[in-house]
Amino acid sequence: MLGDELYVIISRDVNVNHKPTPIIPENQRRMMVAALKPVDFALLGSLTDYFEPISEINPDIVVLGFDQKFQEKELEDALNERGFFPKVIRLSKADSNGEGEFYSSRRIAAEIIERKNKNQEID
Repeated sequence: MLGDELYVIISRDVNVNHKPTPIIPENQRRMMVAALKPVDFALLGSLTDYFEPISEINPDIVVLGFDQKFQEKELEDALNERGFFPKVIRLSKADSNGEGEFYSSRRIAAEIIERKNKNQEID
């Protein structure tokens, strides 16, 4: 177990610039994540300062998703400079869901399209 409470910070649509624009809008992604049993709090990230939600939460541990652009050590150093000293770790794709398949909304959409196309071939 990593901690007592799980806060999940959802990237804002405008801040996702290292990969294609998310298929599912930020508020819907936040609601989906909030509905997950292990999640205590799901909130949207700041539009201007990546560190704002972390400074409000002041966590003991920061867990990065497998596809987040931050490097663990660089993020840890940047947080330390701001007076926060959490341990920073990264999940792998497999850690994200236990099977490593549906780790992104884009992957889920691709699966839906693939299944739809297979059903059309059968008809």
